[in-house]
Amino acid sequence: MKKKEVEISFEIQQLALFFFCSFIDMALYARIISILTGLTGVHSITTVSEVSVKTGKSISIPCLYESKYKNHVKYLCEGYTWGSCRYAVKTNKPDPSGKYSISDDKNQQIFTVTIKQLAYENADYWCVVEINNGPDHGKYFKLSVTSWTPSLYVDHQRITGYIGENITIRCRHSYSGKMKWCRLGYHCVTGSSGSIDGAAVTTHMSKPNVFTVTMSGLKSENSGWYWCAKGDIQIPVYLNVTEKPITTIAPTVAHKVTGNGTINTFEDKQERVPFDLKILIIPLSLLIVAIIVAFLIWFIIKQKLRKAESTPTAEIDEEVTYANVRNVGRKRAERSFTERDGEITYSSVVTIKNQSIKTGEGKGTEVTYSTLATLH
Repeated sequence: MKKKEVEISFEIQQLALFFFCSFIDMALYARIISILTGLTGVHSITTVSEVSVKTGKSISIPCLYESKYKNHVKYLCEGYTWGSCRYAVKTNKPDPSGKYSISDDKNQQIFTVTIKQLAYENADYWCVVEINNGPDHGKYFKLSVTSWTPSLYVDHQRITGYIGENITIRCRHSYSGKMKWCRLGYHCVTGSSGSIDGAAVTTHMSKPNVFTVTMSGLKSENSGWYWCAKGDIQIPVYLNVTEKPITTIAPTVAHKVTGNGTINTFEDKQERVPFDLKILIIPLSLLIVAIIVAFLIWFIIKQKLRKAESTPTAEIDEEVTYANVRNVGRKRAERSFTERDGEITYSSVVTIKNQSIKTGEGKGTEVTYSTLATLH
């Protein structure tokens, strides 16, 4: 009995020694590979593992780094292995072709790389932080490029939410299975409810193969990169939380094609359309000017009509006598009367018929003219 116990104990010791040696060998192997490839600090960068994308489309990948690398150069490296990858774009050296772009948000310590016009060969990449006088730090991620529907995707990779309100994200996937909602660099919500940075999170399968996430009570600090995850496949989503703008409700007409080919038209009256009060200034100014001009024209016309009504229009239907008076000196030698010198006034009257005298519009009347002469 004691012999068997000794044999079992010896076998356990041998097994423990084997596992210990294997662990040492694996650690030593990893260390040697790390030294040979020059890749260190893989835990200094956090990013997605694998993303499913469709050919011809674009994808943005966030890469979270440690605060001590805030002022370092970041870049995207393309290639399956670290030693053979080549840089595609850097924060200090843009891509002239425009296929790759990169931006660095130093406040959130995330640099984002965007790859456009994806092709099958665009599969293997590294998020890298450049280290001065030392090996760079990088983290590998894979793009599964397909011509079919991606296995996990969202309708919009960048969405906007408003402070104090809710936002809903729908992650569509091809296969059933457990899913979770995570924030880059933070924890994940794996159940039907939870919270991330003070925002309440609820998740459920609203439709077959549609994972719906609702975040309630949004705050400005909820802005950042999130992702839906199913196994090793993720799809990044950027949420921008901002103040709600002044909006007005305007109806929109949409068309929906049913299964039998019928087109149904309906109005959606809940669409928010930004409304700027400044656009009313010019129309209101023109309206006020038009009203003032119309009032002035009306006032002028009214004054003219009133003046015309008060002007007398009289016709003279009676004889009018004109007198022409002139002074003529009297010759004393030709006078036979003895009275004292004086003036004598002569008057000659001429009657002219069928002459019109009017102040407005008159009729033909008989007019008599009179000429008076004064003789000295």
